[in-house]
Amino acid sequence: MAFRLSPHERGFYPLFTRSAENIATAADLLAELVAAAPEERAALAARVKDAEHAGDEVTHEIMVKLNQTFVTPFDREDIYRLASSLDDVLDEMEEAADRIVLYRVSHLPAGIAKQVAVLQRAATATAEAMPKLEKMAKLQEYWIHVNSLEDEADAVYRDLLGDLLAPAEGTTPLDVLTVLKHKEIVEILENAADAFETVANTVESIAVKES
Repeated sequence: MAFRLSPHERGFYPLFTRSAENIATAADLLAELVAAAPEERAALAARVKDAEHAGDEVTHEIMVKLNQTFVTPFDREDIYRLASSLDDVLDEMEEAADRIVLYRVSHLPAGIAKQVAVLQRAATATAEAMPKLEKMAKLQEYWIHVNSLEDEADAVYRDLLGDLLAPAEGTTPLDVLTVLKHKEIVEILENAADAFETVANTVESIAVKES
């Protein structure tokens, strides 16, 4: 652990934990939405939106505290990066929920549920990791795990694109508009997986600097 001459503000740690726990809640709601009947999705999307607003509030609290704190627990730039990358995850998940409802997609490819399941696992891992930031302990397992989940998400993404853009012989092709709708949703979910990896990489960078 890096040696510090002055006591530092410890209030950032519970804020990062709140942010990650809120992301886990949003991921579970997104999974419910994907599995729900079309007429039930708008209400679930609204709850994802509420989680996104709650995440924005936590991010704002972190930024205010950052501007008011003289001695931070780790580099100010890293605090900003971590808060921003957590916020990016939530933004991508909320956008996916919004697009599913906005585009009135009645049927979703099965692979989308697989994408969201990977996001749920990444969200759980992130929520479990944030409280460990204070002691910088047992974090390596977290970032390795999330990086492997991102690889898994990439594989699901590639399979989905293949199914959408080059359907197997004998499969009834979807109309072009439906393909475009599905493709955009799939790409947003892939962005969410990438954002989780950015969070993990940021935590790794912080841990290395503080070791």
